[in-house]
Amino acid sequence: MILFRVCDPRFPFLWESEAQPAARWHREGEGPVHYFADTPVGAWAEFLRHEAITDPADLAGVERSLWAVEVRRRRYASPQLDPAALTRGEDSYDACRNEAARLRRRGVRGLKAPAAALRPGKAHGWRVDGGEQPGRDRDGWVYVLFGRRPTLVGWPVVERGAPPVRTIALTRALPARRA
Repeated sequence: MILFRVCDPRFPFLWESEAQPAARWHREGEGPVHYFADTPVGAWAEFLRHEAITDPADLAGVERSLWAVEVRRRRYASPQLDPAALTRGEDSYDACRNEAARLRRRGVRGLKAPAAALRPGKAHGWRVDGGEQPGRDRDGWVYVLFGRRPTLVGWPVVERGAPPVRTIALTRALPARRA
């Protein structure tokens, strides 16, 4: 299957070492861990949410790469967490990290979870019928692969670009951090 990943264009599309900043499904030192979305809009939304971009003016100067990556179709583990924990903000990261660590101890090499960055039903594409119209509503998914993946093949789709402005309205922003 083809999955999508947005990354800094100065670096390869996959991590190769443990020197990876912590994220929802891993702590520092637990890498490499690779995050993919099932749609390009999902990959862009993950970037927007991570960078807290909610205003189109904030896209000025953004240069990211979008990659299409071929990943084996297989059964991926489903996290056993309260559904709200899968999409909430940073307050839910510890629960997600603990669940990912539990799965890794059991030998799981990847998981599939609802896309935290996309609003429900907003992983839709677009169709043309009297102009551009949203496609059928669908939810987005994130695939998280643990460990080095030197056999994965990727194709650059965008080498130095910004997400489409329309993606901002589809993105679930991170809740404000509590002081």
